[in-house]
Amino acid sequence: MSMGKEFQEFILRGNVVDLAIGVVIGAAFTSVVDSFVKGILTPLISIPGKVNFADVVLTVGGAKFLIGTFINSLISFLIVAFTVFFLVVKPVNMLMNRLKPQTPTETTTRQCPFCLSSIPNEATRCSFCTSAVDTA
Repeated sequence: MSMGKEFQEFILRGNVVDLAIGVVIGAAFTSVVDSFVKGILTPLISIPGKVNFADVVLTVGGAKFLIGTFINSLISFLIVAFTVFFLVVKPVNMLMNRLKPQTPTETTTRQCPFCLSSIPNEATRCSFCTSAVDTA
């Protein structure tokens, strides 16, 4: 099989395409959230004060630490994380719980009182030690 054909088969697998679409949509969503935080949310937070929240800088010696930029990024991350959790993780977990096979509430086996092997509830004799047992 040629290298080009193998690559084509790899790229055209459903999960690779799904992953690529997820990454592109995630990057676009993150960009929108970043714009929302920088353009709307942090200016709203800084209204009561006199300093623009996004411009907060800590200077030590000649080094400038962009505290406002870091806080903007932290707020953006938290918004994206909460959104992904509530719109993706929780619904998928609920769906997986619904699709998970239900475990039987009633057991169909019991232990033999003599050899402690697992035997059917309806058994009158243990198939392992051949002892007579009462039905469950």
